[in-house]
Amino acid sequence: MAQKFKIKKGDKVVVTTGRDKGKSGEVTSVLREKNRVLVQGVNLVKRHTKPTQGSQGGIVEKEASLHISNVAHVDPKTDKPTRVGYRQLDDGRKVRFAKGSGEVIDA
Repeated sequence: MAQKFKIKKGDKVVVTTGRDKGKSGEVTSVLREKNRVLVQGVNLVKRHTKPTQGSQGGIVEKEASLHISNVAHVDPKTDKPTRVGYRQLDDGRKVRFAKGSGEVIDA
């Protein structure tokens, strides 16, 4: 069964380890079955593709997935990596917040 993650599509994250350490971008998709995320403009790899009717062949550069443990949320207040917690608001909504600054991530 797939896990529940604190990182969702559209979140701003920073890479904490590996070749692209320090780079940041927006999460384009979360692969829950494999515990991985795709981040825009990070972990670019080159793929040799055959030509098809719809596309031309050649060397195509695209994003590869990163393990979810190698990325961290960016604190909306300080722009630094932070951990994420959950909090119940007065109106009853459950929202994510940055543990570093206390700022609510889900608006």
